[in-house]
Amino acid sequence: MALEQEKCVACEGVQGRLSNEQAQGMLGEIPGWEIVDNTIQRTFPLANFVAAMDFASQITPIAEQENHHPDLHISWGKVRVELSTHKVGGLSRNDFILAAKINQLWDSKQEAASI
Repeated sequence: MALEQEKCVACEGVQGRLSNEQAQGMLGEIPGWEIVDNTIQRTFPLANFVAAMDFASQITPIAEQENHHPDLHISWGKVRVELSTHKVGGLSRNDFILAAKINQLWDSKQEAASI
């Protein structure tokens, strides 16, 4: 099953944490993301501040539905999304699931803009 079709699940403690090797292996499933200091991050380029705010607000219901919340850094013309799982002290599968769903949102926006 593709990551964007999965659902985030509650995880506790180190048993839910991915090893560095597991996290590196999953990066190929979420194009555009990189591992930075126990997080996965991606910066999305946008036309201006209003577009950045709009994109961030479109991430909100996805994060709420998954009950997994990213750190969003909004500035003029870009949104940087950072994901990690505080309960496990690093990366979990949930981070990659939410990243895939955010990529799906981004891809749909790009397709709509090219029509």
